[in-house]
Amino acid sequence: MYRNYKLNELRMENIGEEVVLSGWVSKVRDLGHFTFIDLRDRYGITQILVNEEVSGKELFEEARKLKNEWVIKVTGKVAERSSKNKNISTGDIEVEAKNIEILSRSKQLPFEIDETGNLNENMRLTYRYLDIRRPRMLNNIIKRNDMLFSIRKFMNENGFLDIDTPILAKATPEGARDFVVPSRINKGDFYALPQSPQLFKQILMVSGVDKYYQLAKCFRDEDLRADRQPEFTQLDLEMSFIEQEDILNVTEALAKQVFKDVTGIEITENFERMSYDDAMNFYGSDKPDLRFDMKLIDLSKETENCGFGVFENAIKDGGNVKAIVAPNAEKFSRKYIKDLEDFVKTYFKAKGLAYIKINEDGEINSPIAKFFTEEKLAEITQKLGIKNNEIALVLADKYKIVHDGLGALRLKLGEELELIDKDSFKFLWVVDFPMFEWSEEENRYKAQHHPFTSIKQEDRKYLDSNELDKIKTNSYDMVLNGYEIGGGSIRIHEEELQEKVFEKLGLSKEEQQEKFGFFLEVLKYGVPPHGGLAFGIDRWLMAMLKENSIKEVIPFPKTNKGQDLMTGAPAEIEENILAEDLRLKLLEIEREN
Repeated sequence: MYRNYKLNELRMENIGEEVVLSGWVSKVRDLGHFTFIDLRDRYGITQILVNEEVSGKELFEEARKLKNEWVIKVTGKVAERSSKNKNISTGDIEVEAKNIEILSRSKQLPFEIDETGNLNENMRLTYRYLDIRRPRMLNNIIKRNDMLFSIRKFMNENGFLDIDTPILAKATPEGARDFVVPSRINKGDFYALPQSPQLFKQILMVSGVDKYYQLAKCFRDEDLRADRQPEFTQLDLEMSFIEQEDILNVTEALAKQVFKDVTGIEITENFERMSYDDAMNFYGSDKPDLRFDMKLIDLSKETENCGFGVFENAIKDGGNVKAIVAPNAEKFSRKYIKDLEDFVKTYFKAKGLAYIKINEDGEINSPIAKFFTEEKLAEITQKLGIKNNEIALVLADKYKIVHDGLGALRLKLGEELELIDKDSFKFLWVVDFPMFEWSEEENRYKAQHHPFTSIKQEDRKYLDSNELDKIKTNSYDMVLNGYEIGGGSIRIHEEELQEKVFEKLGLSKEEQQEKFGFFLEVLKYGVPPHGGLAFGIDRWLMAMLKENSIKEVIPFPKTNKGQDLMTGAPAEIEENILAEDLRLKLLEIEREN
């Protein structure tokens, strides 16, 4: 027997018991004739006492040689501690060791397990098995388990069926780049790893399943960042014979239950709802962080004939002029403002960043003030609502540049000026997304969500008139503290409408059949009205635990270059496998020619 108690279980009522404990040596303190060992497992810590007089010299000397992270088995008697530790659950007792068995030794650690500072990320990922021993990472893994258990419990209690869908599937257009897998049997053909189970869950609704869910592994070959990984987990769900309100109610109840089970905090109020247009107009983002204010203010009307050419020309070219107002204007030195201008120029292609600063004494400090009459400047400052010791940062450009730039600038200032209430959680529904968005790179319209999103009944007429910019969809995203944690839509269940959407996306009849022929065939066999939503498990948990990176809640994540530093993936493969892969490629080229 390696243990009869875990290391968080012993209490005062266990005093006098003979116990067997096993775990990792967390710390050894040699106090002359006494040696104290903090023994740790997943559950907690128990102090082991080795007394030279009681335990004997041989055991005492053996205990002094123990090193951190060695695995040992201890047999001894529970006793009351003379100096109690209220910071751990077993702080009232200790175990007087009678025997210690070394189960395994550890080499010198690359970092200390109890280290709480900013450890090198590459080091942590290389030794992830050690990193997970650290209390914070272990707690995140436990919280992930709590989250998944809560989800499964809720879904099962609400009549959803847990159904697997294929990992090896057919590549489909739209969305990110696929990871592909060559088929050995079907030479020259390839599978694609799923970016989501989208088509399969819709097919399950046609199958009559009615309520489906899955904790699905998904894959996207795209550029990585703090809240994105190439391999991620998604809670996928779909329901039949429902409208948008039904899905919002069910998934909001789910989110509240999961949030309570993970954080211990109960949310009773309904989530705020905001249209996509309002989110973009007021926050410059379709996933606004509502933990602080600082809305975008439209100055287009006030500046269309203001006398300042930059503003006037932006409006004439179909753009707009908007601003955000920030407090603590004294912090905005010329250098800081220049840095902010470089930020919006570099990342959002803005031409420049204007400002109007009001000093503590009410004096206006602005390089563009000279272009305005006193009356016009007063009109602008009144619209801004700007007060003493505040500064307005103004962008004048195309709609997308203005909103993307100010939206990002708003978040940047929220962090740097410490305006965000880090202790609050703000949930939000963003609804009524556009169906189409214009791609400058591809010179065509693309589906903003995906091409299976249903169009609002009153907007279907715009398909025929080709006014695609006016079309809104029955779609919704759930946002938590500025992160999109889930999104979905009511789906198109009519074959004719689906074909028309494909047509507006520039897909010919032949392309529709080649890429989605199997799905269009499904739509011929009695399709119930249906819709669903997918939650990003990793991003959702990251937001709940207030972590800054998705890597902190994934057991074995990749680096920003898509590398697994622990196992060495991706890596070269054996020559015979590579040769087979090359033969497949040659066959594919030959077939195309």
